[in-house]
Amino acid sequence: MPTDTSSLRSASIIGTGSFVPERVMTNADLEKLVETSDEWIQSRTGIRERRIAGPEMRTSEMAARAAEAAMENAGIKPEEIDLIICATVTPDMFFPSTACFVQTRIGAHQAACFDLSAACSGFLFGIETARNYIAAGSCNTVLVIGADKLSSIVDWTDRNTCVLFGDGAGAAILRHAPGSRGVLANRMGSDGRLAEILYIPGGGSAHPAGGPTSAENPVTIRMNGRETYKAAVTAMVEASQQVLADAGVSASEIACFIPHQANRRIIEAIADRLDVSMERFMVNLDFYGNTSAAAVAIALDEAARSGRFKRGEKILMVVFGGGLTWASSVVEW
Repeated sequence: MPTDTSSLRSASIIGTGSFVPERVMTNADLEKLVETSDEWIQSRTGIRERRIAGPEMRTSEMAARAAEAAMENAGIKPEEIDLIICATVTPDMFFPSTACFVQTRIGAHQAACFDLSAACSGFLFGIETARNYIAAGSCNTVLVIGADKLSSIVDWTDRNTCVLFGDGAGAAILRHAPGSRGVLANRMGSDGRLAEILYIPGGGSAHPAGGPTSAENPVTIRMNGRETYKAAVTAMVEASQQVLADAGVSASEIACFIPHQANRRIIEAIADRLDVSMERFMVNLDFYGNTSAAAVAIALDEAARSGRFKRGEKILMVVFGGGLTWASSVVEW
């Protein structure tokens, strides 16, 4: 689904922030839990370690910590925020929304709040949602957060999935900034026909968490790795090509590519098909693993703070997640 932003009020990212828990779980630690090895994990995924939140830490706490860093970076106060969008598949509870808990923690009492569920694509779905609110003039300042505590929904006996995931949160503040073009173009897409290659069977109305659970109805991540890999590469390459065309920008004009941080092999395949050097891709999955909706948000914050691009330069973010869902955005920083 393309979005033409040329005739609308622009929305710029004016600040970013991120948070990851202190506890580091290395591949060596995982060797003690399941039959795997550091060499096996690194050679297939590029992941060396991931951050794991303690049982007392909720998704909302990680989200609020990232939001506070983004507000400080943007130089805004909580009362300036009109809307809080929290992209997550690990909410504190079904309701109230995790965004409401974030609102309370950061003191943004003037904001409307809601959660958004698009799995690993959630942060960019949130960016596009925020852009539309700003473009329409119904909001001036929007806080978008990607936050997930995937350690709470991982089957720690399944070596094919437990090695992949970690916990964390990333956030961005969007606002209309006169003279700045901000978000230039977006692409979003979904294919529900492939839902069951990456999903959680139990916990919802189809198989309620309050009812009996079994091996066929777990409240943990289930994934067909081979099919997910193929779908991810295809969707992210096409979304990147389409959004570049929508923005009227060539790949050579992009200062930094920020992909979903799921698997280094996927990122390398995207770089190869776009004919772009890996040096221009922001990669931090070796330290954090796949943090779902938080992944691209954390990578964006770290890239911005480390000087991977400057104001006025263009970046491309691209994501893929369960649903299946995918999205890509070109942003003039």
